[in-house]
Amino acid sequence: MPAKIVVIGSLNMDLVTRAPRLPRAGETLIGESFATVSGGKGANQAVASARLGAQVSMVGCVGSDAYGEQLRGALLAEQIDCQAVTAVEGSSGVALIVVDDNSQNAIVIVAGANGLLTPEVLASFDAVLQAADVIVCQLEVPMQTVGYALKRGRELGKTVILNPAPATGPLPAEWYSAIDYLIPNESEVSALSGVPVDSLESAERAASQLMAVGAGKVIITLGAQGSLFAHGQSFEHFPAPKVKAVDTTAAGDTFVGGFAAALAAGKSEADAIRFGQVAAALSVTRAGAQPSIPLLSDVQAFAAS
Repeated sequence: MPAKIVVIGSLNMDLVTRAPRLPRAGETLIGESFATVSGGKGANQAVASARLGAQVSMVGCVGSDAYGEQLRGALLAEQIDCQAVTAVEGSSGVALIVVDDNSQNAIVIVAGANGLLTPEVLASFDAVLQAADVIVCQLEVPMQTVGYALKRGRELGKTVILNPAPATGPLPAEWYSAIDYLIPNESEVSALSGVPVDSLESAERAASQLMAVGAGKVIITLGAQGSLFAHGQSFEHFPAPKVKAVDTTAAGDTFVGGFAAALAAGKSEADAIRFGQVAAALSVTRAGAQPSIPLLSDVQAFAAS
């Protein structure tokens, strides 16, 4: 049986515009295209884990609007268990995304129904958590819910992964003991550690700062520079596969989902990181969030080429 992964987090409808560049404050640009695409960090990571070989359950909230039905339907189409995706009154979460000609993006998120994923809602699906091998969380749902999920995951003896996105400052100190793998990107690790990250050397300093306050194993995703795996006194750099980027949206989510799927399937940490990096590299060669996430067969073919 495939490894079981439970993703606790957000489901958003992404409203994606492409423009020559990102707008400056007060500026109006003429866009090149517009699309609505199922997204949200939680849902993206669930889809990535499912496409990359895992058996996945999603825990989250959607609104009573048309977006809610579409978001749930997109997960069901990936054979993701949605018994813990709860419909609540009001609007679903949305993300307003602008992608420029250099494939960089700027994103504004409105939580909507994601803000109603409370610890009480999560507790009502404890059987789903108990059935998991790996629990994956992010920060697009209420912080108290994330804290509850991390603590409960540790109580149940599960492998716990936190992708601290979006991060605006340090994490609660008591969280670190419940996290097996902390996976931030450059901007997130800068916010968490207070160390500006723009190189491998500064990434090592930031990881050291996080481990000094209680973090165990830290994987910093560095875009085209690959990733840095920090644990104990060791630092290991994994260069990124070379590809031509079209859209970086959901690349980090694809890495997290791929890493989780590979780790849950029994791969070593290093092999799981490499697997996640190939999946993320393939995702940036395609537009959109969930539409860009590759299949297991795509990753296997790329690795064999």
